[in-house]
Amino acid sequence: MSFMLSSALRNLPVSSAWAAGAFTRSLSCSSPFQAAAQPKTKKTLGKTGVKNVVVVEGVRIPFLQSGTTYADLMPHDLARAALQGLLTRTSVPRDVVDYIVYGTVIQEVKTSNVAREAALGAGFSDKTPAHTVTMACISSNQAMTTGVGMIAAGQCDVVVAGGVELMSDVPIRHSRKMRKTMLTLNRAKTLGQKLSLISKIRPDYFAPELPAVAEFSTSETMGHSADRLAAAFGISRLEQDEYALRSHSLAKKAQDEGLLQDVVPFKVPGKDTVTKDNGIRPSSLEQMGKLKPAFVKPYGTVTAANSSFLTDGASAMLIMSEEKALAMGYKPKAYLRDFVYVSQDPKDQLLLGPTYATPKVLEKAGLTLSDIDVFEFHEAFAGQILANLKAMDSDWFAQNYMGRKAKVGAPPLDKFNTWGGSLSLGHPFGATGCRLVITAAHRLKKEGGQYGLVAACAAGGQVMVCALRRGQEQQGWSCWGSAILPVIQTSLRHLWLPPPPLVLSLFPGAEPDPPCLSPPVRSCAEPQGPP
Repeated sequence: MSFMLSSALRNLPVSSAWAAGAFTRSLSCSSPFQAAAQPKTKKTLGKTGVKNVVVVEGVRIPFLQSGTTYADLMPHDLARAALQGLLTRTSVPRDVVDYIVYGTVIQEVKTSNVAREAALGAGFSDKTPAHTVTMACISSNQAMTTGVGMIAAGQCDVVVAGGVELMSDVPIRHSRKMRKTMLTLNRAKTLGQKLSLISKIRPDYFAPELPAVAEFSTSETMGHSADRLAAAFGISRLEQDEYALRSHSLAKKAQDEGLLQDVVPFKVPGKDTVTKDNGIRPSSLEQMGKLKPAFVKPYGTVTAANSSFLTDGASAMLIMSEEKALAMGYKPKAYLRDFVYVSQDPKDQLLLGPTYATPKVLEKAGLTLSDIDVFEFHEAFAGQILANLKAMDSDWFAQNYMGRKAKVGAPPLDKFNTWGGSLSLGHPFGATGCRLVITAAHRLKKEGGQYGLVAACAAGGQVMVCALRRGQEQQGWSCWGSAILPVIQTSLRHLWLPPPPLVLSLFPGAEPDPPCLSPPVRSCAEPQGPP
């Protein structure tokens, strides 16, 4: 790079020769630029020939217990509110968005492609394609990585990904016998045919079919599986209650301190504006101990207190290629680096996915567990989290079940879900994945960390784990190059270079905010937490 600039500088006017020399020397020996390509303290996850994909911003409407304020709405109403919150927070022009992907689990039959309906309702162009994905509790993870793939493949530069779930109003079907009769009745042509069909209807035809809460392949509920998992790893009821209380206490602390910056207010039609999650409920071990087992009765250890609750909510995330984000003047919040999807036995290892996937994504990224500063794991059940922590810290489990020589190790709790988790914040099935990623990004910024790890298990024995790097580092060429290069090129053509002090200011320290960049780098407007 220094050679190319030196060649170009030969043609500068004589009056600028001294400044040009200083400029070139700064490039060739500038430690900030060299340090950025390979930080001294930790590895960089950039890949040659692959576009950097960044998280510009992520938001969510408040997660509420099902049957409360959102009960009279439809899923696309929640998704639309999240999209509008994202537009307000980022001021991104709607027509810049190339594609929209949303995740959901229990689909509303009237809006089966909820991504499209929500996008139109939020004011996006009808020329912007949108589709909906489903992958159980990692549906918004799938939406996000679908967007990553589109950007990495060069098909898009700007993608909005998100997820939504409305458990307050789930589709309840007629029985199969009644559905069959009604469809046949619709095709009947004569009154006699219709009366004949109606006469065959029996009382049991009217029994409704509720959405299944059990695994289709095993006929076992996830709660029952969590209870068996806790028993297999020797996790007591008290340990599960203690972890759940920790989640609620940390979430309450984060909420009170204004750390949950991803939450955007939502004015519910005909009701008040909702501004915060309503499932955070720090209690006491004594009160939690009074609850009866929810699944394995009477001796189970999984209860309503140490399980995630049915939740309504939606999330949305703006992801871009790094080049596009910098060209538009955005500071990336995080770089999405590597991710893996893993599937396990849905009977005995339904909730153990994070244990299997974590070492794979670390190896893929060239990191170790000690490199990770922030862990954000989905908390379906307290027992599920504690079982994974034990499995990850077991050489015996690694050798006998995973075919590995040694354990990956358990994440330290002082880095683990320190702003609460799904047990306390809530778990709208289709929306949690984006919450995990943006929370990890905010924690990295707040805590000064560099790398984060996000993991979420899902029905069917599946899991998604991704590694991300903190954005806004701007320690050199990796983050600033595509923004600085056009300025340099313009300078070489037209510029009278300023005196040396101003030239050297192009290469500030680790957290620069240079006034000379065009367009100016900006942060998305967001509510500020405490210093």
